[in-house]
Amino acid sequence: MDLFEYQARDVFEAHGVPVLAGAVAKTVDEAVAAAETIGADSGGVVVVKAQVKTGGRGKAGGVKVAKTPDEVRTHAEAILGMDIKGHTVHQVMIAQGAQIAEEYYFSVLLDRANRSYLAMCSKEGGVEIEQLAVERPEALARIEVDPLVGIDEAKATEIAQAAGFGDDLLPQLVDTFGKLWDVYREEDATLVEVNPLVKTQDGTIIALDGKVTLDDNAGFRHPDHAALEDQASADPLEAAAKEKGLNYVKLDGSVGIIGNGAGLVMSTLDVVAYAGEDVAGQPKPANFLDIGGGASAEVMANGLHIILGDEQVKSVFVNVFGGITACDAVANGIVGALNALGDQATKPLVVRLDGNNVEEGRLILAEAAHPLVSIEQTMDGAARKAAELASAAN
Repeated sequence: MDLFEYQARDVFEAHGVPVLAGAVAKTVDEAVAAAETIGADSGGVVVVKAQVKTGGRGKAGGVKVAKTPDEVRTHAEAILGMDIKGHTVHQVMIAQGAQIAEEYYFSVLLDRANRSYLAMCSKEGGVEIEQLAVERPEALARIEVDPLVGIDEAKATEIAQAAGFGDDLLPQLVDTFGKLWDVYREEDATLVEVNPLVKTQDGTIIALDGKVTLDDNAGFRHPDHAALEDQASADPLEAAAKEKGLNYVKLDGSVGIIGNGAGLVMSTLDVVAYAGEDVAGQPKPANFLDIGGGASAEVMANGLHIILGDEQVKSVFVNVFGGITACDAVANGIVGALNALGDQATKPLVVRLDGNNVEEGRLILAEAAHPLVSIEQTMDGAARKAAELASAAN
C-alpha cells in the first residue's frame, strides 16, 4: 500500500524523523485555515501540494508556493480536482515553507534481486532519481543493508560517506538515516524514500517530501494501517474481493481468470494472453484472482461473484488443479454460484479441471448442464475457448 505524502510525513514524525508542519485539506476553506495556522512559523509562506500517488506533481502544476491566504485560495482552487497522470486530486497538503540551501536524496528499499535491503543516497536530490541513476550513476551511492543488522550508526555513516557528505553533516544525517530505518523496519515497509532531504539555510536537515510503501502481507501486525487506506479511489471490485479474503488484482482485459495457486494463475494469464493474439480483437486477461490451494466451494462462489460483476469481463476461464480442495467441491461451488446469481449471470464460463476427483467434478458440471458453462480438457484449449467467447461478445 502506497501512502500519500501527508501520511508519510505523519509516520516520519511519529518515528522522530525531522519534518516540517503539515496538514491535509479537502476543501479550499480548509486549505486556507490550515495555511493561516502553519504559515505562522514560516513568515506566512506555505506550499500547497496535490496529494496523489504518482510522481510529476510539480511539472503538472500540483505544487505551488503561497505567501498570502489569497494565494493559498487561488492555488487550492486550481489544484483540487486537477488530473495528474490519471489521478484526480481530492485533497491537498498545506506544508510549512522552508528556506532550502541544498537538496539530497535518501531511500531504503527491498532489493528482491539480491534478497536483501538496499540504501540509496545522493547529494543531488529533488530530481528524477531514475534519470540520475542512468545518466550519472556515480552520483548515487548504493549500499547493501543486512536485514539482521539494519542501519545502525556504522552503516548510516558508511551510507553518508559513500554519497560524498562531509563531516559537518554526518551527525544529523546519521541520526536521520537511523530514524528512517526505524520507519522501514517498524512499519513493515518495502520502500521509504525522501526526495528531497534538505539542508536549510541554518544547516538543519529536514525530510521535506516522503514516499512510503507498506507491505500488505504484514497488515495483521498493524491494525492501525487500515486507517491509511485510500477508500475513495480504491477499485470497488478489489475492495469487495479484499473483504472476502480473495487475492484479486484488476487488469484491463476482457477474459476473467480464476485459479487456485498464484503460480497456476500467473501461467493462466500468460496462456490467455498468448491465445488472444490469434483471436479477433486480441482479448486479454481481465484480472488476477487466486482462490488459494485450499479454497472451498464458498470461496469459488465468492470469486465468481466478483468477476461476473466486472463490466469489462466478457468470458471467464476457471482453471483449477484439485489438491487440498477436490475438483468436485470446486464444481459444486461453480454450480452454486451460478444458481445464486440467477439471471444476473450472463457471461460464459470455460472450466478446466484436473487433479483430485477430476472425473467427479466434470460429472457434476455435465449433469448441471448450465448453458453458460463449457468444459475443456486442456489448459490451452480452455484459454483459446475463453478468448474466442470474449471476442464474440464484443
